[in-house]
Amino acid sequence: MKKLILFLLSLLLFVSFTKVKHPYHVGSLEISYNSKSKTFEIMGRFFLDDLENGLSKKYGKPFYFNEAKYKNQLNEALKNYSSEYLKLKANNQFLKVNFIGYEEDHESVNIYLESESVEKPKKVEAAVSFLYNLFDDQINIVHIIVNGERKSEKLTYPNRYLYQEF
Repeated sequence: MKKLILFLLSLLLFVSFTKVKHPYHVGSLEISYNSKSKTFEIMGRFFLDDLENGLSKKYGKPFYFNEAKYKNQLNEALKNYSSEYLKLKANNQFLKVNFIGYEEDHESVNIYLESESVEKPKKVEAAVSFLYNLFDDQINIVHIIVNGERKSEKLTYPNRYLYQEF
């Protein structure tokens, strides 16, 4: 049942983008271990308007994804925001996570990150609090994939911590 709920929430995020204000505040994060590069490749997906508002509230100035003149400001803001609202640990060691970039996808924004290298992660811990600075009903669905094994968890504000063993 839990997997069904997680699937439905993920599906809601990815296919229900409309011009109408959305009734749910949900984002997703996929943290996937790449055994060739020995890094975690991370993709976050959030509603565009929620992320604009979250960045604006955090940094005290407006951000607009659909305007090219904001691209440099958005890159810097997303880099800083991601480093504050995502912490990653593998095998009891904190990993530096680097901001790679972002892209707009209709009504959502995909954020791309990559961790420093780590050998054979057995324990993965994460602190994920994207948009918790904006919504007290924010839900973040987190998928961690190591060696093809996928584990998913739903984090509902204020819960931000998850721990998985592989």
